[in-house]
Amino acid sequence: MSFFVTLSEDGYLLTNAGYTALVVVILLLFLLGVFLFGSKKKKTTAKQMAFSAMAIALATVTSIFKLFDMPMGGSVTLCSMLFICLIGYWYGLGSGLTCAIAYGFLQLLIDPYIISLPQMLTDYVLAFGALGLAGLFFNKKYGLLKGYIVAVLGRYFFTFLSGWIFFGTYAPANFPNAVVYSLAYNGCYIGIEAAITIAIISIPQVTKALNMVKQYATDSQDTVSAKTLS
Repeated sequence: MSFFVTLSEDGYLLTNAGYTALVVVILLLFLLGVFLFGSKKKKTTAKQMAFSAMAIALATVTSIFKLFDMPMGGSVTLCSMLFICLIGYWYGLGSGLTCAIAYGFLQLLIDPYIISLPQMLTDYVLAFGALGLAGLFFNKKYGLLKGYIVAVLGRYFFTFLSGWIFFGTYAPANFPNAVVYSLAYNGCYIGIEAAITIAIISIPQVTKALNMVKQYATDSQDTVSAKTLS
């Protein structure tokens, strides 16, 4: 394991080989999500790749611009979780999960904090991967809203689990136990961002715009043109 990480006072740090391996994993997961779970049509597959990459890029950029940071990790961002949920909303559960896991590895690449392999998997792979659960509702009425809520709850569960198991010792003395601390701490920043995002996507004009984006992301150009003219 020392080939990919080195031990420091603050935990494990990625080596050059570790960063390279993460890039390879991210690309493989992204391509898997597009080609395994995408359409068999070349034109549609290319569109899915473009829209999925755009969503991951927007999620990454908006995750950098933070409304505020929590002292022990976590932050309220500019609706970064929404952009990952959109992939599942557009293309379904398979593409949503693989691209969300790829995004989790991308976050590990950008801002790694590793104290153990189980913690890394919980904080990055499972927590961010849970955002792909939005794909459960990609063909349902109010699918984006329902999918976003379920996806955020999934991420909240895994961040709570990580906070309880791996960071429970940091709980202040005024909290009864690590479980309550992790529930409150992680619920604070995830809940605030979720509330802001839900308020935004519930605006009728925003809902209409997002539905149009889905139409462009999933339909062929000819179908979109026909619908636009009708």
